[in-house]
Amino acid sequence: MKRRTFLQALNLGIASTALYPGTGNAMSLTDILNSNVYEKDLSYHRIQKIKYSSVQMKYPRLVGKNARLDLHGYGPNVEICVIKTDKGAMGWASLRGSRKDAEQIEKELIGKKVSEIFASNVGILNDKHIAFDIALHDLAGVILQKPVYELLGREKPYTTDYYSGMIYFDDLEPSEKPAGIDRILEECQYDYGVGYRQFKLKIGRGHKWMSFKEGLQRDIDVTNAVAKIFPDCGILVDGNNGFTVDQFIQYLKGTPSVNLFWIEEPFHETVTDYQKLRNYIKEAGISTLLADGEADPNPALLKELFEKKLLDVHLTDIEGLGFTNWRRLMPELKKMGAQASPHAWGSLLKSYYTAHLAGGLGNTVTIEGVTSTSDDVDLSAYKIQDGKLIPSSTAGFGMPLLKKI
Repeated sequence: MKRRTFLQALNLGIASTALYPGTGNAMSLTDILNSNVYEKDLSYHRIQKIKYSSVQMKYPRLVGKNARLDLHGYGPNVEICVIKTDKGAMGWASLRGSRKDAEQIEKELIGKKVSEIFASNVGILNDKHIAFDIALHDLAGVILQKPVYELLGREKPYTTDYYSGMIYFDDLEPSEKPAGIDRILEECQYDYGVGYRQFKLKIGRGHKWMSFKEGLQRDIDVTNAVAKIFPDCGILVDGNNGFTVDQFIQYLKGTPSVNLFWIEEPFHETVTDYQKLRNYIKEAGISTLLADGEADPNPALLKELFEKKLLDVHLTDIEGLGFTNWRRLMPELKKMGAQASPHAWGSLLKSYYTAHLAGGLGNTVTIEGVTSTSDDVDLSAYKIQDGKLIPSSTAGFGMPLLKKI
């Protein structure tokens, strides 16, 4: 399903949802009073200028293949937008979508009061402005001098487990002399030193890069080796839709002693296949979470899978769905007894946006980590403590730009 269709379908399904900071189904008197004060402060500022640029994020190592895609490289050059007001406030964030699309609608924002396009207890007020969604959250936080998680209802943020999403098929590199499983263990050791206590292992080598038999055995060997060397860490696995359900059950039979934290996208989601997998793990006594919804999400099918208790964790991308739409979706997930972990791969910025979403709304089982440094952004206000990601407590998302825009 195309992203635009997905957003339209999602919004139809949740348009009547009460939007508020907190976890109940109605705003408290305190929330209402705070909201009124916030909107008054936002109304003092008018959008004066929008600029575009990029920031370079650097991975600590080459990130290799997954079940479907070739080398992922050394880090992305992320397109950003910077929004300035007539009172001197500035907010910035990743640009959602293309710069060309953003430039076509930016004139609708210039000269408007911030309160005309953004509400602290909702997010953006018009889906057309989704390109600027995350930047407007940052700007509102700067104006109100509050971290984004506090705009969502928490003075003290929920803190959430944080996993390394950096462990790809690096055992297969370099192609002329593959490093083998020891490379994966070295990477896990590095990530352990960063502070992670969960590792997400990419599996599915037999889908494209090895014969199925050899690839399956390598997937099994890698999983068993990491679990043995790091017994105090949670193990997540991600198949990137590289298996059939029967092939994936073969993988599970090869890892009987590994207590998997979750299974992500083993195959493209269907009710029939997830019912078969759910039945198998129940009969085998496997306690794990089933996570899906990243690749080509179909909102109607995902809702059915969650309602039938065939999925546990919703994975749609934090930027792809949009920060405001995630604020809308979270109460619906809670009603269904489902949890969240917005996809954040590619950019550490997305991990940190997710930390504020989780910090304000909870219901997030873990956050995807994309270890990075940058000469363009000050990332120092975020910490990892006891395997959990602690969001910045400074205004907005708390990531000052070092690059002059």
